[in-house]
Amino acid sequence: MQDSTATNARDAGRAAQRAAEARPVRIAIDAMGGDHGPEVVIPGAAMALQRHPQMRFVIYGDAAQVEPLLDGHPALKAASAFTHTDVSIKMDEKPSQALRLGRYKSSMWRAIQAVRDDEADACLSAGNTGALMAMSMFCLKTMPQVERPAIAAIWPTVRGESIVLDVGASIGADASHYVNLAVLGAAMARIVFDMERPGVGLLNVGREEIKGIEAVKEAGRTLREANLPNLDYRGFVEGDDIGKGTVDVVVTEGFTGNIALKTAEGTAKQIGEYLRSAMGRTWRAKLGYLLARPAFDALRAKMDPSRANGGVFLGLEGVVIKSHGGADVKGVAAAIDIAYDMAHYQLMRTIRDMLDETPIATAS
Repeated sequence: MQDSTATNARDAGRAAQRAAEARPVRIAIDAMGGDHGPEVVIPGAAMALQRHPQMRFVIYGDAAQVEPLLDGHPALKAASAFTHTDVSIKMDEKPSQALRLGRYKSSMWRAIQAVRDDEADACLSAGNTGALMAMSMFCLKTMPQVERPAIAAIWPTVRGESIVLDVGASIGADASHYVNLAVLGAAMARIVFDMERPGVGLLNVGREEIKGIEAVKEAGRTLREANLPNLDYRGFVEGDDIGKGTVDVVVTEGFTGNIALKTAEGTAKQIGEYLRSAMGRTWRAKLGYLLARPAFDALRAKMDPSRANGGVFLGLEGVVIKSHGGADVKGVAAAIDIAYDMAHYQLMRTIRDMLDETPIATAS
C-alpha cells in the first residue's frame, strides 16, 4: 500500500508539472514602479510580448495612468488582466514604512501577492528595491534552507555574460550564507546559460587560499571539499575577474556586490563620455569616428545597461524580478524576458533540487 501511495503521489506530481509547463507563463507587473512608471513599463511589456506571444500579464496600477496606455497596445491589453490600485510605493520610501502603508493596497504588494496565490508565475517591479525585498520576504517567505535572499545580476563580460550575487539584498555573510549563494547562483546559471555545471568563484582580495576574511576562506574550503555535482567551484576570484568572465558565477555579499555593480555602471558611463569627447575634438577625430562607427556601435550595444537589466531575487518561495528604476522601454522588456525565462525554465524547481542535493547549504 505504501508503494502504491508513493507511486500515485509521484504520478500526481508529474501531471501537475506537465500542466504547469503547458500553460502560458504569467507575469505580474507593478506598473507604477520606477522613475518613469507606466510610461515605460506598459510599452516594455508590449515589446516583451512580441518576443513571447504566449505570455500573459496581470497588471496592477492607477487606472487613470495605465488604461490609456493599454488602449494604445491592443495586443498587450488582450493578453492582460488589469486591476486598479490606489497606492503606489515611492522610490524614496523606507522599506518599513512601505510595508506598513503599502501592504494589501499597493501595486507592488498586489503583484507579489499574485505569485503567492498562484495567479502569476513571476513578479516584475521597477520600484523601490528595499520595499520590494521587504514585501517579497513578508509575502512569499524565504525557502527553508535559505537564511537570507540575494539579488543576482547578469553581468556583461569579455567572454559573454556572468551572474554576480549578491548585489545588494543584505550586508555581511557567514560561510554558510556564501555556500548558499553559490548554490543559488549556480541554479540560475544553469537556466540562463543552459549549462549543467556552472563555474563558480568566491570574490576575494586575492586568489591564494590564505587571503581574505575567515568566512570566505571557510566557504571556499567547504565548496572545494564538497565537490558538488551541480557546480564547479573554481576557487577565489578578484575584482578584475568579473569583467573578464573568468567564472560563470561570482559570489560575494551584498555590500561589496553593490559597490562593484555601481562602480561598473559608473565606469561604463565614464568611458562613454571620454569617447564622445575625444571623437568630437577635431575633424580628423570625427572622420575616424565615421570610419569606425560599426565598431563603436558594437561597443555601445555590449555596454548598454538595458541589455542586462533585471535583478533576480533568489532564495524566496517565488520568482521576483527587480528592474532598474531608471530603465527605458528596452530595459523593462529585457527584465520581463528574464522573468519569462525564470518561470518557463522552472527556476524554483532547479533551486529546490540543488539545495536538496547540498546538505551543507543550510543556514547556521
